[in-house]
Amino acid sequence: MRTTWDFAGTRALVAGGGGIGATVARALAEAYADVVVLDVDKDRLEDTVRDGVTGVVADLTSPAACRTAVAEAVRLLGGLDVFVHAVGVNDRRPVLETPDEVWERLLAVNLSSAFWLGRAAGAVMVPNGYGRVVYLSSVSGLLAHRDHAPYAATKGGVNQLMRVMAREWAAAGVTVNAVAPGYTETDLTRAYLAKPGMRASMESLVPAGRLGRPEDLTGPVLFLASAESAFVTGQVLYADGGRTLV
Repeated sequence: MRTTWDFAGTRALVAGGGGIGATVARALAEAYADVVVLDVDKDRLEDTVRDGVTGVVADLTSPAACRTAVAEAVRLLGGLDVFVHAVGVNDRRPVLETPDEVWERLLAVNLSSAFWLGRAAGAVMVPNGYGRVVYLSSVSGLLAHRDHAPYAATKGGVNQLMRVMAREWAAAGVTVNAVAPGYTETDLTRAYLAKPGMRASMESLVPAGRLGRPEDLTGPVLFLASAESAFVTGQVLYADGGRTLV
């Protein structure tokens, strides 16, 4: 992959070793950043690790585990300049058919980890006077898709969480933003898109006429992770092929 970005000397932590997270981690490494990737799945990490990318196995569903994971990343990297949160799971079913354990699991994985990891990253960045935090949100944080209640609630929560972090940390030189993909082909969506007629149905809702790919997110994420985005904070950047326009 050819890149126009230069992240030489940048120490980056990416939470989420599959799909978009893996693609972003590789793009950062190809732009000469030193990268640590966190994921609960050891096999998935092994697929992501390459030159410039180090994997750390971590279950990110408790505050203590998140603090420990960030501390280990900082130790390995020698500091922290960029944090990307690309952790997310979904469970598609109507509200009236959603059990408590599904709600609690999505809340822990998608939103609580965003708070715990972001807080730990901010605790390193704010005293240092520099940092870039980027959350992977979703168009579901804005649109009311049926059968998406817990997922949509967590992504809406991520959007507001990052806005408050951005407000609190701006004076310290730490920016906090989100990139909101539209329908993107990842492990999270593969089974759903394989249902008869589903791909064509989803594509018909996107003005660009196609679904997104993880590679479509690297430019927006790397911009928000770069020094060039110093005056951009508290924003949700929709990378959705126009999905939120219709």
